[in-house]
Amino acid sequence: MSLQDGGTPEPQDDGPAPAAEGGTPAEPVAPRRGRPRSEAAEQAIFDAVVGLLEEGVPLTELSIERIARTAGVGKATIYRRWPGKEELFVELLRSVEPPDPVLTGTSVRDDLVMLLEMLRQRGLAKRSSALLHNVFSQMQAYPKLWEAYQSTVIEPRRRLGLDTVRRGMELGEIRDDLDVEFVNDLFTGPLLLRTVIRPGADLEPGLAERVVDAVMEGLRPRP
Repeated sequence: MSLQDGGTPEPQDDGPAPAAEGGTPAEPVAPRRGRPRSEAAEQAIFDAVVGLLEEGVPLTELSIERIARTAGVGKATIYRRWPGKEELFVELLRSVEPPDPVLTGTSVRDDLVMLLEMLRQRGLAKRSSALLHNVFSQMQAYPKLWEAYQSTVIEPRRRLGLDTVRRGMELGEIRDDLDVEFVNDLFTGPLLLRTVIRPGADLEPGLAERVVDAVMEGLRPRP
């Protein structure tokens, strides 16, 4: 058993069953029940970050050392999973946000609805989760975290939208004489307005469908 970075000792894998007298192998040890150690360690780390945030510790003061000490693991346990605390924070946010949709690719309209519904669900989650509200309120004052979140979460989602709009143009469902980025903004704008600029605005069920249908009606190819 070894100590890592002054933290608590991490459990070691059990070795092979010892041989009984006469060289006969002993009965194998039954596997332990419960979550794998790696999953349990990750959950302990996430719980430590959440607990510290709930205590009012600012993001800028959450060091890897402090997180490791609170979680009861060594710093190396964290660094084996994440290059730094920004990546850790981003993964924590993703774990409490609604999952990204898996687009079917069979209908441009349906894929756009799924993407906007994801934005609606994220807006609802941000309103109901103290953790999300706390972190997002601090993120823009933490440039490294904001950049990491933008590059690993926001940008891939934006590319999904652009690819879907582009496919709609190629299939003749959306007029192709407009800039793809501009058209994508027309779809996502109403949801972002209600989740970011007007955080108290309605995010009622069916909103994604209404936005997509209204925008697509206005963007039908001209005869």
